[in-house]
Amino acid sequence: RADMDALPMAEATGLDFKSNNGSMHSCGHDMHTAMLLGAAKLLKQNQNEIEGTVKLVFQPDEEGFTGAKKMIKAGVLKNPDVDAAMAMHVHSGTPSNLILCGLGTSIGGCYRFRIAVKGTGCHGAMPELGVDPINIATHIYLSLQEITSREVTATKPAVITIGKFAGGDAPNIIPSEVIMEGTVRFLDKEVGEFIVERMNDIITSTAKLFRGEAELIELSSVPPLTNDDKLAHEVTNYMKDIVGEKAVVLFNGGGMGSEDFASYSYEVPSLYIMLGAGSKQENDLFGAPMHNQHVVFNEDILPTGAAVHAYSAIMWLKNNK
Repeated sequence: RADMDALPMAEATGLDFKSNNGSMHSCGHDMHTAMLLGAAKLLKQNQNEIEGTVKLVFQPDEEGFTGAKKMIKAGVLKNPDVDAAMAMHVHSGTPSNLILCGLGTSIGGCYRFRIAVKGTGCHGAMPELGVDPINIATHIYLSLQEITSREVTATKPAVITIGKFAGGDAPNIIPSEVIMEGTVRFLDKEVGEFIVERMNDIITSTAKLFRGEAELIELSSVPPLTNDDKLAHEVTNYMKDIVGEKAVVLFNGGGMGSEDFASYSYEVPSLYIMLGAGSKQENDLFGAPMHNQHVVFNEDILPTGAAVHAYSAIMWLKNNK
């Protein structure tokens, strides 16, 4: 699978071909699409070596977490049935052509939410005549942080972040509504479900306590991504034929970034790897963080990505008839 979507940000790389329309491929999805197109060419050139069927999935809206779910619902894993799935993501800051592969749960799940807090607007000099949604929202904000610090075991990491807190237009008017938006990130699916349940309890009860109303609204969600360990060990061994023994690193443990390829991993054995796309040590242009307006990826890795896709598919089919 290759994702195709860009991000709504102005590109500031200074490259001759930089985007000028307010959208930017700062997560490298254009690289993913190019590599899978390259793999298509290689697979066609070596069609006699393919002992089965290879589906090339060009997927929209990875960033919004809806693309994989919609494609699964549309039948991408059927006709013929898919036995294994693979995705590759470029990784800025990692040496070019170094392959990183997490075992087990390697990427966190994410629940994006909005909290709508409703009160009754009034003059700031007479708060007793209204219901202050800013006060309610503040109590909700603080109470939500208690979930991860007091109700979730420290051995199963999770984090609640509210990045948007908006309400009111004037300093002397209590508004009628406050909107908060944020994310819950987690490595254990059951922990994520528990947190969302507790959030709903806290939000509704806190609003009621202060005579207001509040609602938790899901914007989008994706479960943790779990690599199939057997598939990971087998396919990364094939990758060593392309990049060399020392250029493939397997590791345990997961990060809190999220990826909607996770949805495939709950349907079929799946493998998700990262391909190094350049470090500062190689070139000062490389190494900026992902989702940054200055990030530049090393395009010299494109043939590697295409070859890894094609060769891994051919070899897996040969050995899993």
